[in-house]
Amino acid sequence: MGEKTGVDSILGISPSTADFVKEVAISDMFEIESSKLAEDKGNAPEKTFAAEMVTDHTKTSDQLKHLVGAGEVKADLPTALDSSHQSKLDTLKSESGKEFSSDFDSKQVSAHKDAVSLFERYAKGGDNADLKDWAGKTLPTLRHHLEMAENLKK
Repeated sequence: MGEKTGVDSILGISPSTADFVKEVAISDMFEIESSKLAEDKGNAPEKTFAAEMVTDHTKTSDQLKHLVGAGEVKADLPTALDSSHQSKLDTLKSESGKEFSSDFDSKQVSAHKDAVSLFERYAKGGDNADLKDWAGKTLPTLRHHLEMAENLKK
């Protein structure tokens, strides 16, 4: 069973390296694509948030690609969103105004809670030293993103 079942996060079990890489890559792709939508459709606070998300998640995506590309991490990087994230993105594409804002804001809180959990568990118990170190160094930024996302909903 892969990370997707949610059981691992409930039990606090560290994801495998392959699952961690896959989840991070998909999460980054979703953050970038949904934030690009918010840069067009969102209100002023969402546009500010979205610009930071595009910048930060492009950076983490590049760092992850470097770790995998350098051979330090043995895993495959997905090149497209999984069906669950694609469905969320398609929903956002079809929305506008308050409906978009409400949905975008709640999806950002949810996505960042998942990301913080994923990175915390890997930083604590991951089996690749380079990736564990990177996960630990990335966590403060993700916690900041979660705080920002929660403030969007206020």
